Amino acid sequence: MEIRMDGRVVWVTGGSSGLGRAMVRRFAEAGATVVWNHWGDPTGEAEQARWFEAHGYPTYYREADVTDPTAVEAFVQEVVRRYGTVHVLVNNAGIRADAVTWKMRLEDWRRVLEVNLTGAFLCSRAVIPLMRAQKWGRIIHISSINALRGKFGQGNYAASKAGLIGFAKALAREVAAFGITVNVVAPGMVMTPLTQTLPEPVIEEARREAILGFFPEPDDVAAAVLFLASDWARCVTGEVLRVDSGQSI
Repeated sequence: MEIRMDGRVVWVTGGSSGLGRAMVRRFAEAGATVVWNHWGDPTGEAEQARWFEAHGYPTYYREADVTDPTAVEAFVQEVVRRYGTVHVLVNNAGIRADAVTWKMRLEDWRRVLEVNLTGAFLCSRAVIPLMRAQKWGRIIHISSINALRGKFGQGNYAASKAGLIGFAKALAREVAAFGITVNVVAPGMVMTPLTQTLPEPVIEEARREAILGFFPEPDDVAAAVLFLASDWARCVTGEVLRVDSGQSI
């Protein structure tokens, strides 16, 4: 099954590295015009930009903090000026700041929820008027299996990612009449720059949980996102798709 996204404008937040990098490239290879933003990752931006230049794919990117409503609106306005609209939004930008609850700093609690959850709200709010006007749209949140089961030392992260699921289900009801679907992808352990900072015992525990015997690659997650963004998934909304090698069964 080949999925094509020709003529679609796709926005991936946090698109310079990790899962976001794989998603941006997968959409570009499927024929979409891909736009992406990042925050504080000039190395990832440069590598991603070189890849697009080498392959001749159209793209627009810039540094933009998803927690800043002014930056989000400015990004969308520039995308509309260049390409006319946004068809697909992938809310991928995310951070971690792990600690057990009684040792967690309030600023770490707030920052993780701001980036992972409020950022998705701001970006979704910015593109929904475009999607409503064109009577078509796809919004996909990148959550985590730890939103479904919790994880020691990740109260802020699990809460933010669980919030994405509740937000997606509510939003799916709000926008269904306009031809817009809203879904969630919940990866398990995927080796990215974010997860590589985890303690080795945590990674080994996840490896034991993965009943297929291996972790998903970033491109496995990107493939699930591409499916949900396509017309193949036109009747799928409000769903949570786990991509975790059976880790959370």
